[in-house]
Amino acid sequence: MEIPYTVQPRPDTGLYNAKVGIWLFLASEVMLFGALFSSYILLRVGAVEGFWPHGWLNVPVGTCNTLVLITSSITTVMAWASLKMNQFNRFKFFHACTLCLALTFVGIKSYEYHDKFTHYEITLQNGHILDGHIRETAPDHIVISGHAVEDPKELYDLHSMKTHPKHEEITIPRADIKKMESYGPWHNTYLAIYFTLTGLHALHVIGGALVIGFLWGPGSKLWKTDPERFTNRIEISGLFWHFVDLVWIFLFPVLYLL
Repeated sequence: MEIPYTVQPRPDTGLYNAKVGIWLFLASEVMLFGALFSSYILLRVGAVEGFWPHGWLNVPVGTCNTLVLITSSITTVMAWASLKMNQFNRFKFFHACTLCLALTFVGIKSYEYHDKFTHYEITLQNGHILDGHIRETAPDHIVISGHAVEDPKELYDLHSMKTHPKHEEITIPRADIKKMESYGPWHNTYLAIYFTLTGLHALHVIGGALVIGFLWGPGSKLWKTDPERFTNRIEISGLFWHFVDLVWIFLFPVLYLL
């Protein structure tokens, strides 16, 4: 049985079925991320004064990832436009670029996650606090590259510091450690919402990359039998990809800059 309206628009909506479906799906996605952004706002407004982190994320790295994702939006449009002009080889090139940029984004985000999971806040038995990245572990001690602080508030607002603290190699006997916790989602509210938002977004990027990879590879066989329907599939995947990019455009200033 032939599925209707895969190419021709429906008389009631003026759109073919797949485009109606993707717009409905994206509407649900807006509600999902809208709820999470609202949660972020409420958590930030309700935070104890002086204990909401500022400057914890690497802005140059985040900016680089933003440019990567914006460029991928351009290449996915170029891939769709190439099919509209009946240039299949150009489509393959631009779609491959989109896939590579998507994997680059995930790679950079993985680097950022690794940086957080190797970054520790260590409270000593005498009440002093050390902050830094682990460089060496041994049965009786650990070595970090970091600095000491007297007041926990000094760890939160890094934007207000005129100069960043000088990091040095510090050897800490394990017997002196009272509490040791990495900067994972369990560390505080800010990191919990950061990992939730960016982790969910990264899953969308990976999902989109799988679809793009399929359409670039085995899925591209449809071009030989039904080029217009295949072009519509590329348009639909592109709409999803633009949404993923748009979400990051909001995530970047909210998490990295504010």
